[in-house]
Amino acid sequence: MKALVIGCGRVGSSVALQLHNEGWEVVVVDEKEDALTRLGEHWPGAFLVGHGMDVDLLREAGIEQADAVVVATDGDNTNIVIGQVAQKRFGVQCVVVRVLDPARARFYAERGLRTVCPTSVAIDTLMEAVRACELPARATAAVRAVSS
Repeated sequence: MKALVIGCGRVGSSVALQLHNEGWEVVVVDEKEDALTRLGEHWPGAFLVGHGMDVDLLREAGIEQADAVVVATDGDNTNIVIGQVAQKRFGVQCVVVRVLDPARARFYAERGLRTVCPTSVAIDTLMEAVRACELPARATAAVRAVSS
């Protein structure tokens, strides 16, 4: 299986390393050459320097043979556009896009783009943690009222 990871920050590099450890052939694209250091000095996959919206660079990275594309740059708009290009122009079946804004994540998910919203995940996890606390009845009622 071949994966293309666009963005080599904390998230993108971690996904790339995990995919590699699971046996995927991984190509990583990032604008900054020094982002390669996040993958470690013995990174066995390919690493291309450039912008993920550059169609020629995507072709060079092998998007036309990719089974999956993960887009995790630091910009929602960039991620969404790259995700749509991968999905619609290149026909990649599995495209997963990180979108920080919950409203945008929902909007594009409703239109067929697979989005992951860390903001929503954090909110849900924090609320579950608060609800799991043993609080006096008055505080528990206040937490329920706020979350409604």
